[in-house]
Amino acid sequence: MQVLSEQKAVLKDNSWWSHVRATMSLGIPLIGAQLAQLGIHTTDVLIVGRLGAEYLATITLAGQYLYTFFIFGMGFSIAVVPLVAQAYGRGDVTSVRRSLRMGLWVAIGYWLLMQPVFFFTEEILLLLGQQPEIAAMTGRYVMIAQIGLLPGLLFIALRSLVSAINRAGIVLWATILMLVFNAIFAYALVLGHFGLPALGMDGAAIVAVLVQVVGFLAVVLYVELVPETRAYAIFARFWRPDWSALWDVVRLGMPISITLLAEVTLFAACSLIIGAIGTVELAAHGIAMQLASISFMIPLGLSQGATVRIGVEHGRRDYAALRRAAITAVVIAAAMSSTAGLLFLVLPLPLAAIFLDPQTVDASDVLSVSAGLIVTAGFFQLFDGQQAVFSGLLRGLKDARVPMILALTSYWGIGFVCSWVLAMPLGMGATGVWIGIGIGLVSASSMLCLRFIMLMRRERLVLLAVA
Repeated sequence: MQVLSEQKAVLKDNSWWSHVRATMSLGIPLIGAQLAQLGIHTTDVLIVGRLGAEYLATITLAGQYLYTFFIFGMGFSIAVVPLVAQAYGRGDVTSVRRSLRMGLWVAIGYWLLMQPVFFFTEEILLLLGQQPEIAAMTGRYVMIAQIGLLPGLLFIALRSLVSAINRAGIVLWATILMLVFNAIFAYALVLGHFGLPALGMDGAAIVAVLVQVVGFLAVVLYVELVPETRAYAIFARFWRPDWSALWDVVRLGMPISITLLAEVTLFAACSLIIGAIGTVELAAHGIAMQLASISFMIPLGLSQGATVRIGVEHGRRDYAALRRAAITAVVIAAAMSSTAGLLFLVLPLPLAAIFLDPQTVDASDVLSVSAGLIVTAGFFQLFDGQQAVFSGLLRGLKDARVPMILALTSYWGIGFVCSWVLAMPLGMGATGVWIGIGIGLVSASSMLCLRFIMLMRRERLVLLAVA
């Protein structure tokens, strides 16, 4: 196959510059796609924020709620990446097809299982101590927007294929299409423009569903029409199970999902703590979260690229390339995260002002609180980026169980406990929550780094013994 012959030609030399080029050629489209994906939610926040602090608090809480369940399902799609990448490195076309097909099966099954959680969103939020009016608005939004989670999960799984075979450009273009579609129709349906009714939060939810459908269909068309991807025959005999491949996806995907969930639920739980403090604080937290999320998309995109590159080189059993690919990803991510952190420290108020209309009620209070949270976030951007990259490197080696334990320990055993103690008993409020988050991320990056170093030493001994 053409894709396999092209793959064998990649990185014939092992120079540092060749690794930088390879990392950036794969990483830039994935970074762009991550930023565009985040831009979809950011656009919603910007548009809904024009309606007032109550709506901004609602979109923040709804986004956290939906994302919590989406990220868990996404773990199974992410598990497809190292499975496909290592099979690709070995030249095993059949395993590439089977792993992706069963990844799509798992995504569909997961979405069906989650339906009761979406139907009872309002009741769950009330039990968690959220304000009744915010819980009601969030429940209504989730009931509509959750439909888009299915095409969203399928999009992530197909994205794993095109990324693993070094066709990540389509991911970027599909996500940009989604971003543009969302910006136009959210502006029209939320605020009432271009002759369309102003549907407020309902409009935002409807557009959220349509956007995911557009992205999924764009990638499906690419996979089916382009010879390099059509040759994998992903949808041929789609109904036929492959229980071994299905178990591989579940076995690797479950700890990845729990790892992702550990971090996301840390932020969601912190949102609940801040929501119990007040609406102004929750709105400010939403602004700080948006900025931190934008910054995080860069190392996250590099992390996804690192998973692919490590997986392919592991499949080739090339330790020298494996090592240099890892170092390159870590250094590039560190430089980018440090730059973002510096911006947070220097420009907190101008950055916060982007997300809120100064004429709305409580705008000055929200800006004041959010500026302090943004400064706090600036101090741990480097560590947030590094833990993402080391997670991606470990996934490339198909190492998921130990990182899961390290994540649970760091995010919940350390991060959440520190956040609650600083915010409540010590009375530091929202700032205390963010300091606790930072402590958890520092712990995670340190532990994951040590784990990767240990596995690389073991990998070196194994490959030398084989040689």
